[in-house]
Amino acid sequence: MTWIVFDYGEVIAQRPPEQAFARLADIVEAPAADFTEGYWLHRDKYDRGAAELDYWQAVGARAQVDVGPAEAAALSAADVELWNTLDPSSVELIADLAAAGRRLALLSNAPIAHGAAFRTRQWAEPFEHFVISGELGVAKPDPAIWQALLDRLGAPAGEILFLDDREVNVAAARDAGIRAFVWTGAEAARRHIAEFDKESPSVPVR
Repeated sequence: MTWIVFDYGEVIAQRPPEQAFARLADIVEAPAADFTEGYWLHRDKYDRGAAELDYWQAVGARAQVDVGPAEAAALSAADVELWNTLDPSSVELIADLAAAGRRLALLSNAPIAHGAAFRTRQWAEPFEHFVISGELGVAKPDPAIWQALLDRLGAPAGEILFLDDREVNVAAARDAGIRAFVWTGAEAARRHIAEFDKESPSVPVR
């Protein structure tokens, strides 16, 4: 039984424009440039399960503003929505794969709040598993996350196709024996999936 595994950011969802990050800064009346710098500087720890309040306080400190629990909750909610602009061609691909009976999973470097939101989204209904870095405490491209994926799917690496926008993650997946490709768009993904299917002994369709 083969699996198609998607990344989320810049694969299913579009990258937010730079001015969108300024709207986060506005929540705590912080300088946009400094706040955005802190947002990315501390993001890896947040993606690996750092507490919501700890993350936003670190971001705020970079911009020299105080962030309390209420502000952190507001920032987290806004951050989830910030990354909720979907690529229509990706959503169409997911729907087509689901209609063909393919088994789908998500593997994303994302905070806990994002993982919870994913499970409520309409686009995610066909996904059987969500492997979220913030929930595991490990992130791509760490070797441990590929083993977590294999354990979750209960499948050998050779039966998994993974699509991600970052070359470093694709290379790490390949090192783990997973068939992986850099995401360049839904049409290219369809070709990769067709090639993967030709090499697979069988592709069950229900």
